[in-house]
Amino acid sequence: MEKDLVLTIDFGTQSVRVSIIDRFGKFLAFEQAKYEKPYFSIKPGYCEQNPSFYYDKLCIASKKLASEHKDLLDRCMAMSLTCFRDTPVFLDENYNIVRPSIVWLDQRQAKLERKIPKLYNLIFDVIGMKEAIILNRKRTPALWIQENEPENWKKTKYYVPLSSYLNYRLIGVLGDGPSNMVGHFPINFKKKKWYSKNALKGCIFGIEPEKTPKLFKTGEIIGKITPQAHYETGLPEGLIFITTGNDKACEALGCGAINGKIGHISYGTASTVSLVSKKYFNPEPFLPAYPGCYEGVYNKEVQIYRGYWMLSWFSKEFATNESVEAEIEKMSVEEVLNKKLMDIPPGSNGLIVQPYWGPGLRRPLAKGAIIGFYDVHTKEHVYRAIIEGIAYALKEGLDGMIKKSRENIDFLVISGGGSKSDAICQITADIFNLPVKKPENYEASSLGCAIALYKALGIYKTIEDATKNMVKLTKQFTPNKEASKKYAYLFNNVYLKIYPALSKSYKNLTEYLQINNEGSVR
Repeated sequence: MEKDLVLTIDFGTQSVRVSIIDRFGKFLAFEQAKYEKPYFSIKPGYCEQNPSFYYDKLCIASKKLASEHKDLLDRCMAMSLTCFRDTPVFLDENYNIVRPSIVWLDQRQAKLERKIPKLYNLIFDVIGMKEAIILNRKRTPALWIQENEPENWKKTKYYVPLSSYLNYRLIGVLGDGPSNMVGHFPINFKKKKWYSKNALKGCIFGIEPEKTPKLFKTGEIIGKITPQAHYETGLPEGLIFITTGNDKACEALGCGAINGKIGHISYGTASTVSLVSKKYFNPEPFLPAYPGCYEGVYNKEVQIYRGYWMLSWFSKEFATNESVEAEIEKMSVEEVLNKKLMDIPPGSNGLIVQPYWGPGLRRPLAKGAIIGFYDVHTKEHVYRAIIEGIAYALKEGLDGMIKKSRENIDFLVISGGGSKSDAICQITADIFNLPVKKPENYEASSLGCAIALYKALGIYKTIEDATKNMVKLTKQFTPNKEASKKYAYLFNNVYLKIYPALSKSYKNLTEYLQINNEGSVR
């Protein structure tokens, strides 16, 4: 039987998807296992999950696919997986799980009892990195465990990203490519190797190099499905496994974003804007570019930490009536609210949201802000203002990257849950004043993973040929000149001035929360 297909596994925050995809980008088989409870919280702000939970969900989806599409599975040449980021797994010397993983949504912070050398502290202060380093260290799960669960840290022989653990379960190899090391790990992304213990940036996270997983080259064959994994998942024993990249890198590739003239926006739980190019540069001060899911490129990415999670938050807290309507019409609450988006004018009648519901490296003390209220505003105005605010923040990030890349953007491609709404796509086109396209298939991460596999296998000699044959961009949204003019005024004269005007207040709020022991989570 001819081997001409690839298999991809896409671990998202809400579900895992298993797909068989041909070299023209067609999904021949697809199974999904949703997480009834994506994480559990032992305290407010805590988000944890047992890493074996994700593997068990994979087994459910892959066994179903194997039972219904054995003929297609037998035609698969290779496989890979892509996974959400910044979720460490704690393993002992026998590769057993020490404690549940701390999921990337978690908000706890370390007290920083473990200090870094005074000289390094001085250097970080001089170059303006001190606040960013402090925030990064506070949000490092390894440091929190060392302070609060020293006995578990002592048991931890290996401290690895979730993707590396999943690879171990499938192929018996504890390792992955550098693209999957995004998070609080001591890695030099430019050189694609671990920092040494005494390197300036190597000491930030308090993780000994010997605890980190093995790094492989992107596009490299690193193992095969083991007999045990075959029994558990139904996947073919001996199927080769090739490294690709993280979820956002694969998502950008699955949308055809392969050069600096195509911007990619992911409207997911965490929302990002990215540019892909061969040139390395920091998209924002102190924020590294990440290796792509195929060799030779870097993904420059700016992230809004909570992103479209904010829409779920708003729906839960303020959309009771819409919840009833959604239940009747078998829709999500967000879908009900999205139907009313275009009833509100561009700019939400002067209501502006700065979407810092979670801290960022560039502005670690920033808080969320909504300004411009008066009696005309309704909850629908607030909902649209949140969507506009996320787009404003992403535009600010993209503008900075364009300035550094010295390339003009031809158009944007949007993926993620938000891309399903034509209203959101049109609002994005208007705010960025750029054409917006969206891909035919919403499973962009899975498709990008498949494209990277076909490139690594040599089926396509260039990534341009691969995307030309596998990516189909369907609907396009053209900026409305009048709306873009309004947004340009609000962006330049209001949005960009909010943080400078409120930065001192944000700092005072942070101090207040700390003094009153109300800011221990964030």
